[in-house]
Amino acid sequence: MNMHKVMSGFFFILAMTLNFGFFYGSPEILLEHSKYELFAAIVVNLIATIFKFGDKTQVGSVLLATSLVADIQLIASASVWAFALYGLGEMSVEATTAVISLSGGALLANFTSVLIFIGDTLKSKR
Repeated sequence: MNMHKVMSGFFFILAMTLNFGFFYGSPEILLEHSKYELFAAIVVNLIATIFKFGDKTQVGSVLLATSLVADIQLIASASVWAFALYGLGEMSVEATTAVISLSGGALLANFTSVLIFIGDTLKSKR
């Protein structure tokens, strides 16, 4: 068993599930989305990105690209939340929807990453 693949897969899937946990709920109601879950999703996505730096294959390049997209989307989501809350003084429906939409984009990138990872794992020979 390849422990690097196990740890990589663990963080890829954990990043996706944490992101889904934050994303799930009504886009207009911020109370349905935990700021702590968004923070956890960002941290786990960054760890998953670090795992993807070691892979020098073409698939590894695509995995790294999807991870970077997810990182940027989640950091942008947190930035919009912070700017709306502390810069503008309130979370409008538009800002709340933007935060959730950005995390949805990251969720799509995470889903793509997990699908590619599973496909690569199934394709690899023992």
